[in-house]
Amino acid sequence: MPRTLQEKLAILSDAARYDASCASSGTSRRDSRDGKGLGSAGGSGICHAYAPDGRCISLLKILMTNFCVYDCAYCVNRVSSNVERARFTPEEVVTLTLEFYRRNYIEGLFLSSGIIRSPDQTMSDMVRIARTLREREAFRGYIHLKTIPDAAPELVEEAGRYADRLSINVELPTDASVAAYAPEKKPEQIRKAMGEVKDHRAASLDRSHRGKRPGRFAPAGQSTQMIVGADGSTDATILGQSSKLYGSFGLRRVYYSAFSPIPDSSAKLPLVTPPLQREHRLYQADWLMRFYGFDATEITAARPDGNLELDLDPKLAWALAHRALFPVPVQTAERALLLRVPGFGTKTVDRILKTRRYRTIRYDDIRRMGANLKTARPFIALRDWSPGALTDSETLRARFAPPPEQLRLL
Repeated sequence: MPRTLQEKLAILSDAARYDASCASSGTSRRDSRDGKGLGSAGGSGICHAYAPDGRCISLLKILMTNFCVYDCAYCVNRVSSNVERARFTPEEVVTLTLEFYRRNYIEGLFLSSGIIRSPDQTMSDMVRIARTLREREAFRGYIHLKTIPDAAPELVEEAGRYADRLSINVELPTDASVAAYAPEKKPEQIRKAMGEVKDHRAASLDRSHRGKRPGRFAPAGQSTQMIVGADGSTDATILGQSSKLYGSFGLRRVYYSAFSPIPDSSAKLPLVTPPLQREHRLYQADWLMRFYGFDATEITAARPDGNLELDLDPKLAWALAHRALFPVPVQTAERALLLRVPGFGTKTVDRILKTRRYRTIRYDDIRRMGANLKTARPFIALRDWSPGALTDSETLRARFAPPPEQLRLL
């Protein structure tokens, strides 16, 4: 018996939860306030996240199908997996997107898919969905397409004309891991496709000698997803690879997805489920690399195994391992050093630099600037505050470590 649209939605929205690269920041401003078209793509956001103006932005996040001809060992939708399957037609995805939007459930679409028949056929159907939404339905909301690296370059180029963001999964941290657990996927082809997206985006931003700009291409850029915990890669390896990806392809974001073992898997994967805390720490470390001037090697140098501390955030762990640099004199320190103070964010540091031009900064000023003084106190010095021996105290780490948990007896 054919499945109903609701039954397909239940299956394919659940299957899409493994796709992590679902961000909509950085897109161009479009809306339908002029009475022409449907939807809007203002601000930034991800599935159930907040735009700069405080609005919660939600995307319809689905797979076009969870049928797949590939047999990646870590993927629940691989061809050998015993999961319930379903497939949307392109028209069904268009209908769902519009109906969800009209009910004010969403402001955009995040669309991924298993590979059916061939990469070109799958990519062609996804492009058709985006084209129909934009051209026939005049949909101006946000669209994020997970593109397929083996698809024809002209299909990926067309996808970029309709989508706000494109993403291509690098799958695993190393080429050796991809070869071992996803042998049908080729890292060199993935990087080639990412490079083509980067080139198309760069071309779309260049003006001609007459000042005319080419047509839009993925204005919110591209991102990627990396599975962590399915192979033996350390956090140092993962973050080092991410750093290379940012530098090579100008990515907006690398998303880390904690691997969960698949119950019916016959694949010999080396690790059990890593705690979601590891995924969280990787995101924090990634943020430090992107906005705080850290590099991957120094963030992971505190432990000999190359992994991040799970019970401390990476910035605090780094500070505790480099106490000779602290306390930082807030009134005179350079921006780069202020950014390394635990409890100081980029906005706090910018406020400090602006304020100290014309007056002396005091402890209460730092509080008003948004600093987390509970964390920052041992690492800063001000005219009216000195941590004294606290910075070098043997018990300082214990102040920040989470309290021990009482184990439960069954």
